Amino acid sequence: MCLGIPGRIIEIDDDGGLPMGVVDFGGVRRSVCLAYVRPEVGLGDYVIVHVGFAISKVDESEAQRTFEVLREMSRHDELDWMAELGGVPSSVPSSVPSSVPSSVPSTATERDPAP
Repeated sequence: MCLGIPGRIIEIDDDGGLPMGVVDFGGVRRSVCLAYVRPEVGLGDYVIVHVGFAISKVDESEAQRTFEVLREMSRHDELDWMAELGGVPSSVPSSVPSSVPSSVPSTATERDPAP
């Protein structure tokens, strides 16, 4: 399952020929690649963002409806996993979920070689 989150473009710039922007997700701001949508978006437009890439433009009313659905889901504890992502202890690499003990190797190179 994919989850695309709507956000409003508040800055647009060029990073070595790659269109980038800062997108506001209800107060949380992130750098986002705008390469897929740049010809059709501008400052103040809303986009759907998936894994750091704006994948489509949406109107403000659609963005607000999506925010409301996400808020409703969070009221029913369906998005608790999102809160857990922020709770990773500093001793655990960010690529390892908080439910995995820090003693568990996080990459194949750290594991014992296969027999």
